[in-house]
Amino acid sequence: MLKFPIYLDNHATTPMDPRVLDAMLPYFQDLFGNAASRNHSFGWAAEEAVEKARKQVAALIGATSKEIVFTSGATESNNLAIKGAFEMYAQKGNHIITAATEHKAVLDTCKRLEKHGARVTYLAVRPDGLIDLDLLRESITDKTILVSIMYGNNEIGTVQDIPEIGRICRERGVLLHTDATQAAGKIPVNVNSDNIDLLSLSGHKMYGPKGVGALYVRRKNPRVQLTAQIDGGGHERGMRSGTLNVPGIVGLGKAAELSAQLMPEESVKHAAMRDRLQSLLTAELDEVYINGTMERRLPHNLNISFAYVEGESLLMGINDIAVSSGSACTSATLEPSYVLKALGAGDDLAHSSIRFGIGRFTTEEEIDYTAAKVTDVVKKLRELSPLYEMVKEGIDLTKVEWSAH
Repeated sequence: MLKFPIYLDNHATTPMDPRVLDAMLPYFQDLFGNAASRNHSFGWAAEEAVEKARKQVAALIGATSKEIVFTSGATESNNLAIKGAFEMYAQKGNHIITAATEHKAVLDTCKRLEKHGARVTYLAVRPDGLIDLDLLRESITDKTILVSIMYGNNEIGTVQDIPEIGRICRERGVLLHTDATQAAGKIPVNVNSDNIDLLSLSGHKMYGPKGVGALYVRRKNPRVQLTAQIDGGGHERGMRSGTLNVPGIVGLGKAAELSAQLMPEESVKHAAMRDRLQSLLTAELDEVYINGTMERRLPHNLNISFAYVEGESLLMGINDIAVSSGSACTSATLEPSYVLKALGAGDDLAHSSIRFGIGRFTTEEEIDYTAAKVTDVVKKLRELSPLYEMVKEGIDLTKVEWSAH
């Protein structure tokens, strides 16, 4: 039985796994202690739960528990990693390298630092969504202190070659930070074999609670130090003060543990569903374009542009399916996605893209329904499109001279 609306926006957030909720519940009422209260059993129970979660999160990414700093989510982790490194290593240099397709939590943090004397290089990406490693090598100077490149892209699902990027950074004595929010728990991530120094992740992207995340901070070879961005009681080894969100941290720990266990089976299942959705859509529709490489891609991501269809109209037509469009409503204007523009997509294709995010609770039946519904709506919208009709008649739209009356 299909349940509506169908949820295929698992990059935005994921529903909480019932097992995560079960783990969290005792810490709201019976075990409500403050993890920093060292004088009684309430505090000890909370601290013990936090340390268990630290181990669970560390195990997911191949770290040690002492390298995990709990935060309110990946946005805060990104801010702490980038601003904290910029301040700590100011004497070494002021140059940061990132990519044009990063999440706003990285781009806006870099833009803020530019006002404080940072020099930031925003690497262009190739049409497949990956950065050019030679360009990265050329961009590193003796003033470069940090490279921040996301592991898996939140819009187009492309997976960067983080181990190789990390190797380049190591050779040049530069720290590597990766926003692994979309990748952690979905594909194998290992901070040691991937040469990662700082890594951000979030609970609500892997079937855990919202409002909790973690930052991995390497402790040796090299030992990474950060300047705190929130001051107070010196919690989290002085890097992030504030009373710990014990129920949230317990939930994040459980979510990380489940993701580690289920990943081998889930990644295969999600990739099969994604490929099925893709083949059903491309079998029925022409002029559809996959955004980003299919070779290096998160297993649960499909981002497709449907030419001669406006993304917002398509979303309205499939309003019983939750997905996201490549045009985001910002203020009163519809801006095409900056990620798709960075791939070289024209405004029209960027506007007509849909991101499908498959999740732990997605069913085959939902995939088949979605493919049929999207196909139907795209066909109907194209019937109304004079441009599509002209293309079908063999007219080259690039040579048409439009006149305004």
